[in-house]
Amino acid sequence: MAGSIFGRRKGLGDWRNYSGNRALRRTLTWPHLVALGVGAIVGTGIYTLIGIGAGKAGPAVIVSFAIAGIVCACAALAYAELATMMPAAGSAYSYSYVALNEPVAWIVGWSLVLEYTVVCAAVAVGWSGYAVGFLNSWGVTIPHAFAAGPHAGGIINVPAVVITMALAGLLALGTRESAFVNTLLVVLKMSALALFIVLALPAFDTANLEPFAPYGWGSVEVGGNTVGVAAGAALIFFAFYGFDAVSTAAEEAKNPGRDLTIGIIGSMVICTAVYMAVAAAAIGAMPVAEFAASGEPLAHVLRSLNWPGAAQLIGAGAIVAMPTVLLAFMYGQSRIFFAIARDGLLPERLSHVNARTGTPVLMTMVTAVVVSIISGLLPLGEIAELANTGTLAAFIAIGVSLIVLRRRAPDAERQFRVPFHLPIALIAIGGCLYLFISLPEKTQLRFLVWNLIGVAVYLAYGMRKSLIAAASRKEA
Repeated sequence: MAGSIFGRRKGLGDWRNYSGNRALRRTLTWPHLVALGVGAIVGTGIYTLIGIGAGKAGPAVIVSFAIAGIVCACAALAYAELATMMPAAGSAYSYSYVALNEPVAWIVGWSLVLEYTVVCAAVAVGWSGYAVGFLNSWGVTIPHAFAAGPHAGGIINVPAVVITMALAGLLALGTRESAFVNTLLVVLKMSALALFIVLALPAFDTANLEPFAPYGWGSVEVGGNTVGVAAGAALIFFAFYGFDAVSTAAEEAKNPGRDLTIGIIGSMVICTAVYMAVAAAAIGAMPVAEFAASGEPLAHVLRSLNWPGAAQLIGAGAIVAMPTVLLAFMYGQSRIFFAIARDGLLPERLSHVNARTGTPVLMTMVTAVVVSIISGLLPLGEIAELANTGTLAAFIAIGVSLIVLRRRAPDAERQFRVPFHLPIALIAIGGCLYLFISLPEKTQLRFLVWNLIGVAVYLAYGMRKSLIAAASRKEA
């Protein structure tokens, strides 16, 4: 261990050693975690990205949803086993630290920082589109310069910045308080989607499914854009993940073994069913080309069906409910940062928990500032694709960690065991690699640049400052 960074690993029970201002309070039950998972998963992906995904895959975006859903389901099963084995904040970062080694864990953690930060920004931008459309329907106009970033001819997306800072303030107040508000908003969100299905499904027309896969089943470049069913799945993948945010709450669950399993798997089952129903209703009700370019595709479909009042309700539902995604991912991002800093790979003061609220307030506010900058300036599509790279890297690490720990620690206590773990893990790993290859080259390049920066940070700071490195020096 002392001689090589590649030999540095944490033990299965090391998560139990944290106390004082380095430990989080156990205040959450399984209903909170299911709501956290549903809140994280159902949001920008179905309210906004369904239009962008349909533009890439045509009506076959339904298949794109299925591909992404299968890959995420396999990853969710792996998460459930690892999270109940090691109910520690940090998600895939913490599991990789135990199963693989410190450098890999750092790259996974650095990728998760990218995922969570950029997801928050994407959701803030998606929310802004619905908020601006909703306000316009009531005669309130936000000047374009302050409703869009430079990419769309504006200056800064002010609504995206405002919602980000507001939710950061709520998270800083306390975990249980945030969970209560999140649960209420999730109920409103699911009610709005149920209304959409009831109104749009009767207008289903099979003619809208032709041609079903206009750009083919793979991933090709057309006019500078990456399109096809696989390209759609690589983007739509963004719409499914979020269950991993549940695993970041492991240290705050009252009964981790039961609550995490129900939270992770339950939220995936609920959301997959809802997604498929909403996608089928939207695509069957209107030709893809007519809603693919809309910033608020579900509301646009209802307006075209002569349901203007319901369209306003859908817009209001998005405005009220999409922040649950932002809330869940900002929560998760702050816990990822917290776990990394607690291990000494980032300055330890970032891991301090506020004595009154029981939350890492400093890390929450740092997250909010970074998210505000990104969401205020960048477009939704590119943000979502970049977020996917970090998640795909984490899911690959989860699959590998599951295989490694089944071999290295076969008798370790597992509250939940993945059935047929090897094929499930291999589907997760292979599926994520396939989706990564299907992303645009510029997105892959940005991910590479991000991780090169991460390697530099690790070599300059984390490699020397990690608690395991310090313990090794004392032993020597």
